[in-house]
Amino acid sequence: METTSTQQPTTTSRLSGMFRALSYRNYRLFFVGQGISLIGTWMQQIALSWLVYRLTDSVFLLGAVTFCNQVPAFLLGPIAGVASDKFNRHRTLIITQALSMVQASTLAALVLTDQIQVWHILSLSAFLGTVNAFDISARQAFVIEMVEKREDVSNAIALNSSMFNMARLVGPSIAGILIALVGEGMCFLLNAVSYVAVIGSLLLMRLKFVERVKQERKVWASLTEGFSYAFGFAPIRALLLIVAQLSLFGMPFSVLMPVFARDILHGGANTLGYLMGASGVGALIGALFLAQRKSVLGMGKLIVFTMLLFGFGLMAFALSEVLLVSLVCMFVSGFGMIVSMASCNTLLQTIVEDDKRGRVMSLYSMAFMGMAPFGSMLAGAVAEHIGVAYTLVGCGFLVAISIVPFAFNLAKLRKLVHPIYQRLGIIPEIATGLQSASNLTAPPEER
Repeated sequence: METTSTQQPTTTSRLSGMFRALSYRNYRLFFVGQGISLIGTWMQQIALSWLVYRLTDSVFLLGAVTFCNQVPAFLLGPIAGVASDKFNRHRTLIITQALSMVQASTLAALVLTDQIQVWHILSLSAFLGTVNAFDISARQAFVIEMVEKREDVSNAIALNSSMFNMARLVGPSIAGILIALVGEGMCFLLNAVSYVAVIGSLLLMRLKFVERVKQERKVWASLTEGFSYAFGFAPIRALLLIVAQLSLFGMPFSVLMPVFARDILHGGANTLGYLMGASGVGALIGALFLAQRKSVLGMGKLIVFTMLLFGFGLMAFALSEVLLVSLVCMFVSGFGMIVSMASCNTLLQTIVEDDKRGRVMSLYSMAFMGMAPFGSMLAGAVAEHIGVAYTLVGCGFLVAISIVPFAFNLAKLRKLVHPIYQRLGIIPEIATGLQSASNLTAPPEER
């Protein structure tokens, strides 16, 4: 009996710790609104891929649509970062979400009236990509304004990933059914409606006034300072490089999914939904795994392991011709991808200085969203010549070996971030050996 009563509080404490960021009202609103909207976003993404492949039968054009959608994040990312540090992030998000609703509504109207053409898709994808360049940068930096205690930011980031991947699980499944029953247009229409939830949640927030440091420098000077800070500090530089490599070599798998679903596994839109759903389940479990972690300590080794897992998962998937095996491989790949990505995000949010947060997170967005289109275009072009299976094997191999330099330099990078962890009170006494607690500053909320 005593054992049971001892274990119960531990389990309850662990569960409450896993969702501790939801104790903040503003974050709860954001979590619910963004969660609903993301389901619509994933529905649109699956429907758009299927629509393009149905209209064109071209793997190259699948890559081209992704390129148009994501390359603005690469081109505009640094400017978006400066804007995020300079302007009100809350208002910026309301504007970007409203513009995204306009894009989805236009796409729905064109498809439902049977007027859609490939150039429409390319143009609207480029428009959404431009909006997303500013949205992602502001949203990444906005987390710190919704979650007041610094030690809860990592939990909020992990829950964001959970929300993203829960939507990734639900959205494609619904999209696969709707495409089979009524076509792609309804997916776009429902996505447009889903933006009402996130815009409403943003309008209901009660935020503390944040006094921004007045930027006397011009945009170019701010950009230069942001680049110098990010690439002059080895840990930030290494994390951004990991994200860029993961995006460049790993993300093209989602672009090639319609080909695997239809031509290799001999399925339809439902099969595409199952594959993306399996990846979403793995990613969701990975995000929840991160959410229950109470510290960023040890995340460097975790990144090495999960990058290898992601790479080998992609290679195994590429060689599979059995649906069940493919689903397992997608599950493993999804887990490895999201844990790697979210861990890099968490570490960056932890070590970056507040006045440069927007610019550094725009570089993160630039690495994540900006490198993916180049990978997608390259993968699409290569797949036209050697086939999608061999292309994805190569992508998985490049993901796996790209983490090797980071693994060898991990000890040096750890020494560089050690003083930051001490200043923030992240390193407990047990982790610092014989150092006294007086070397640690007060927790962030007390400073």
